[in-house]
Amino acid sequence: MAAALLSSPIVAGVQAPKAKFVSTPKVNPTVHGLGAALKVKAEDAKVAKVDRSKDTLFFADENSLTYLDGTLPGDYGFDPFGLLEPGNGDVGFINPSWLRYSEVIHGRFAMLGAAGCITPEILSSLGVIPESTGIVWYRNGVIPPAGSSDVYWVDPYTLFFVEVVAMQFAELRRLQDYRNPGSMGKQYFLGLEGVLGGSGDPSYPGGAFFNMFNLGKTEESMKVMKTREIKNGRLAMMAMFGFGAQAILTGKGPYQNLLDHLSDPFNNNILTNWTSVYGQL
Repeated sequence: MAAALLSSPIVAGVQAPKAKFVSTPKVNPTVHGLGAALKVKAEDAKVAKVDRSKDTLFFADENSLTYLDGTLPGDYGFDPFGLLEPGNGDVGFINPSWLRYSEVIHGRFAMLGAAGCITPEILSSLGVIPESTGIVWYRNGVIPPAGSSDVYWVDPYTLFFVEVVAMQFAELRRLQDYRNPGSMGKQYFLGLEGVLGGSGDPSYPGGAFFNMFNLGKTEESMKVMKTREIKNGRLAMMAMFGFGAQAILTGKGPYQNLLDHLSDPFNNNILTNWTSVYGQL
């Protein structure tokens, strides 16, 4: 109630000299990394709006430009649902810091996944690897009835369990670094804790493991690399969605879909395939 009273037009008019003090951004000291940075930038933007008239913007509106000031990689002012608005708070998964962080992580997984989905199919068609190992991506798993069980050193369910345990371990450590940046370098981990301390920004930990080629030596070049990464990550996420849709509609892999489309574009496209499921009309 006190906050609502202080923000009312009447009080603001009476206590005009204190307006600058009231609008000064305050960051909870328990919020670290990207969450704090987003909160400070967004609240500053409400006081002094950044001129983005020369920036490339996509469906930006007056509200989104009050907190999307162009400092984040891949920021084009696009936020039609207001998900990154600071007023959403920093609790739960619908909050600016977590959404921005998870977009970067999902983009990286999608880039790895897209390459892994299409590469075996291409190499098999070129004769680089045996045809028996060039299995379409959605058959390399445990999802019945598409899953294949004759290409691994162990049955796919056991392999799936091992993968779940390994990924759970890695993802929990990543989550802890997000919650407390640098914490993974403070506890013993096979003598590797020295390179797991991170940079203070959980989205870009850097170091010998995560920036082994020492890219982005200057602030400007690092910003360029971050922008390229998020752009390619967004494309890869869309590609993975397309791979899944193509698999359901045609029952084929993305490389074979591409060859079919190039050979007969008028009869092999999204419109002609829309009425089929798994290649069956």
